[in-house]
Amino acid sequence: MPERHRAAWGDLAAEKAAWTTLVWFSVLVMMAGQLQELGVIDWFSRTITDATSGVGWEWAFVILTLVYFFSHYLFASNTAHVAAMYAAFLTAATATGAPPVMAALVLGFVSSLYGGLTHYASGPAPVLFGGGYVTLGEWWRTGLIAAGADIVIWMGVGGAWLKLLGRW
Repeated sequence: MPERHRAAWGDLAAEKAAWTTLVWFSVLVMMAGQLQELGVIDWFSRTITDATSGVGWEWAFVILTLVYFFSHYLFASNTAHVAAMYAAFLTAATATGAPPVMAALVLGFVSSLYGGLTHYASGPAPVLFGGGYVTLGEWWRTGLIAAGADIVIWMGVGGAWLKLLGRW
C-alpha cells in the first residue's frame, strides 16, 4: 500500500470522539446481553405487566408502549432491544386485553422509530455522532423532541387509523 494511504497510529489515536463512542457502544451492547442473561428483562416484563393490570387495556397499552420505547435508552442496538423486549411487551400487552394484531403492529412500528434517540441508539448513530457536527446535548434534545413527535403521530393518528380499519 502506498505510504500516502497509511494512517499513522497517532492519527488514529487522536480521534478521541470516535474512540469514546466505540467504547460506550461496546459497553452498552454487552450490558444488553447481560440484562437478558441475568433475567432482568423477564423480571421487568412481569413487573410492568403487574403494574398495568388494574387499568383498562387502552391505558395499559399506552403505558407499555411508552415504557417499551423509552427503555431503548438502555440499549445500543435496535436489534438487541427488539430481540430482548418485543416478545415480552407483546405478551404483556395482550395479557392486558389489547388486540394482538394491533399490539404487534404498534410495537413493531415503534421499534423502527428510536434509531436517532441517542448517539448510541443504532448502528449508524455513533458514526454520525463521531463526525462532531452535533454536541451530545443537541443530539439528546433533538432525539427527545423527535421521539415526542413520533409518539404523538404513531399513537395518536396511527391509533385512530387502526380504529377506523377495525383493528381494535
